Amino acid sequence: MENSDVFDPAWKDEEYDSENGLSPQQVRERVGKGAVNESVDSSTRTYGEIVKSNVFTYFNLIFVILALLLLIVGSFKDMTFLGVIFFNTVIGIAQEFRSKKALDSLKIISDPKATVIRGGVQETIPVENLVLDDLVIFSAGCQIPADAVVVSGNVQVNESLITGESEEIAKKAGDELLSGSFVVSGECRGRLLKVGKESYVSKLTLKATKDKREEESELIRSLDKLVKIVGIIIIPIGLTLFIQQMFFAGATFSDSITGMVAAVIGMIPEGLYLLASVAMVVSIMRLARKKVLVRNMKCIETLARVDVLCVDKTGTITENTMKVSRLVPAEGKDLDCITALLSNMVSAMSSDNITMEAMKEFFTKTTKAEPEKVFSFSSQYKYSGCILGGQNYVLGAPEFVLREQFDNYAEEVYEYSEEGYRVLAFVKYLGEMTGKALTDNVELLGFVLLSNPIRSTAKETFQYFAEQGVDVKVISGDNPVTVSRVAEEAGIKEADKYVDATSLTTDQDIYDACLKYNVFGRVVPEQKRQFVKALKAQGKTVGMTGDGVNDVLALKEANCSIAMASGSEAASQVSQLVLVDSDFSKMPSVVGEGRRVVNNIERTASLFLVKNIFSLLLSLFSMIAVNGYPMEPSQVSLVAMFTIGIPAFFLSLEPNKSLIKGRFLTNVFTKAAPAGITNFLVVSALVVFCSMFNIDEESVSTACTVLISVVGFMILYRISKPMNWRHWLLIIAMIAGWIGCVIFLRPLFGITAMSVQCIMLLAVFALVADPVLRFFSLIVDKSFWRSKIDKVLGIVHRR
Repeated sequence: MENSDVFDPAWKDEEYDSENGLSPQQVRERVGKGAVNESVDSSTRTYGEIVKSNVFTYFNLIFVILALLLLIVGSFKDMTFLGVIFFNTVIGIAQEFRSKKALDSLKIISDPKATVIRGGVQETIPVENLVLDDLVIFSAGCQIPADAVVVSGNVQVNESLITGESEEIAKKAGDELLSGSFVVSGECRGRLLKVGKESYVSKLTLKATKDKREEESELIRSLDKLVKIVGIIIIPIGLTLFIQQMFFAGATFSDSITGMVAAVIGMIPEGLYLLASVAMVVSIMRLARKKVLVRNMKCIETLARVDVLCVDKTGTITENTMKVSRLVPAEGKDLDCITALLSNMVSAMSSDNITMEAMKEFFTKTTKAEPEKVFSFSSQYKYSGCILGGQNYVLGAPEFVLREQFDNYAEEVYEYSEEGYRVLAFVKYLGEMTGKALTDNVELLGFVLLSNPIRSTAKETFQYFAEQGVDVKVISGDNPVTVSRVAEEAGIKEADKYVDATSLTTDQDIYDACLKYNVFGRVVPEQKRQFVKALKAQGKTVGMTGDGVNDVLALKEANCSIAMASGSEAASQVSQLVLVDSDFSKMPSVVGEGRRVVNNIERTASLFLVKNIFSLLLSLFSMIAVNGYPMEPSQVSLVAMFTIGIPAFFLSLEPNKSLIKGRFLTNVFTKAAPAGITNFLVVSALVVFCSMFNIDEESVSTACTVLISVVGFMILYRISKPMNWRHWLLIIAMIAGWIGCVIFLRPLFGITAMSVQCIMLLAVFALVADPVLRFFSLIVDKSFWRSKIDKVLGIVHRR
């Protein structure tokens, strides 16, 4: 569809019917010219590109070369490592296919249908069937599906998803409506000016569906960094080992190849990616069963690291419903008269939020008088209004509506707020209404008291977060006293510490308030993002929950964003997690799932790194000592299968809700280094002593395999702590499986009979392994050294 076709000047000159919209003939003309609001194609990679990128990787190339070398020398039994590579590649492809499918279905235009007037008839059609110049009805909660101009009516529009500006913008006849923006309140008719790929939202869709590889989680970034380092060092080490064994150690070509392949395979953590991928996919499936939609896999880890959670009062702490408890008339004002005024006012308002729905349900005693003009609620200025009988009436937050007069009623408002009510002031405005901030005097007519019930699960949910060391910050547009009272009732820690956000005028004020307070009232949309930014600046990992258009900027700013599906589609679109049933009580299980994944991957990753550290050190030792690498690839696979691969998979699926601490690589290396060094020392010593006693290479190779397996099971025991019947069963099953392979599949794994001398040396170094492992574990144990330092300092202090 060419731009010139869509914006044919002839169409612009047509007399536009703003009452009946396009005729069927005009619709057919536009369809024929391609002026249809068709969605743009996703900018994700094609399925072929995904397969290509996963198959033709650097490490797959290395493994293919190694397999070809083994094929050349006829060592077929040493090619067992290809199974892990195959499944790793398949899961990677399947995972990206799933991501592509989700992104392809992702639309910035979240409303699938639009209400259009054609030939004077109002009908609801799919947004992709809209054509240029269609007359569309936009009401509160709608998303603009294509660029348009207001023909009649008035609306408040939030363009934060597009422009990044949170202020609501009033739109009247002649004003432009950008596709992708949301109608917060009011109703209007709009004429579509740009459709299809020419619309603003189409360009946003292309950006939204791009692969964002730079946003990987710390865990994936750490794995990538590890793989890059390994990828650099394996080439020179592999070549050096081959040349050394072939030309200096007098080994055959076949032995040189198998020794080099064994060393290189041992240094590559080929199963770690597979483990992380499987664990993440299993978590997504588990969360889906709990009605939690995961839009971005990395958020599982991010949520597990969250230490501050920002929540709203309504819909999170309380039920997403509200009711009017009573109307309190001002002194000297007639209750029936005020009730009638409010009934007439709210009857003309759109039911665009739960407050207005509650008002409409309570105030039903309308008269024949209808407002001449209506001003829908603005979250920026905290009021809605109307002109009725030539008088201006305003309903809104007492502080914003009464302004200078608020001090006269502050005590009364405070008492109502202390009782847990949300208080609205109903006033007669003595100035000219514009929909902007009020500037002239007002006359108080009365207070409307509203309430909404605390969620039955709120107390238990927030108690969980307190126990887990997660601070909860309540950010609400309501009166801070009311919010504080509700937060206290919900059991939120230090809920009595509250502040009125209108008093926070600078970034520094907000930064300091985030350190001091847990409850924030009278918060405007832009401040929500500022709160999140301030908390992040304090080194916090911030989770943000939201359900409205006004939460969009804060959700985008947060480390992890969680939306309620019952709220605005805008919030759901930008959030990483969506609670499908809008049940906030699911959050503990969601956080627990994230912690389970990250903690278990961190724990089991150390098993893989033990092999990598050991293989690297043993390769360097072989190069320096001009010895052949003492193990075959199949033997490395045997050890890895029963001491690393299979147990790591089962351990990664276990419950583990501990708070995540420290950096991933640091934690993993701290656990893996002692075992890797122990493996290297006992195996290299065994090789040296076997050489001194002239033990044949096949026996040495088998002895090394057995010794590494023994140490591997020791490490598996330590990693599995605290022990329970499942862990004991896992270890016993792995030992039994290993023994079964050694007995029944000896030729496949290169296991041969050992001499008596070799068995004795093996027994000695197997016994030595445990104290050596304990020694190196103590060296890296921070708590051990901290206790020693404290003891020394205590002695010095006493002296």
